[in-house]
Amino acid sequence: MTGTNAPPGSRIERVAGEAMLLAWQHVHNTIIPTAALSLAEVEERSRRNRLAVAYPGDVVVGCSTVRPPATGSTAATVIARVLPAHRGQGCGGQLYAHGPAEARRLGARVIETCVLESNPEGLRFAVRLGFVETERYVLPGDSVPFIDLRLA
Repeated sequence: MTGTNAPPGSRIERVAGEAMLLAWQHVHNTIIPTAALSLAEVEERSRRNRLAVAYPGDVVVGCSTVRPPATGSTAATVIARVLPAHRGQGCGGQLYAHGPAEARRLGARVIETCVLESNPEGLRFAVRLGFVETERYVLPGDSVPFIDLRLA
């Protein structure tokens, strides 16, 4: 991870091994507590999607998911998550920049994202990047809507 606002020594690494799966899970479950994932679910996602973890130094500050386009689709979903204590330091921008580049390597021509409504900072971040809302929905048993957005 590099950039003018990113802390020195920052990096984004693709998830490999249990320690990184656990780091990704921690960030995901902290930011999306309504859809917390078990380690087995994270392992399964790592086989379908590109998962990465962001570190400035040795501290985990965020994670990302790139869902490749489904068969017959040109849309990929790119999600960047940064722990609240580390927002506003350039990490989200670096995670986001990494995601669409990876999605395009996987054949995407359309970039989408998803934000939990209870994360207004994440929603503002997506809108600043040019995403527009396409749908809101609540998963069965949940009460907080997810917001799907597409890059305009």
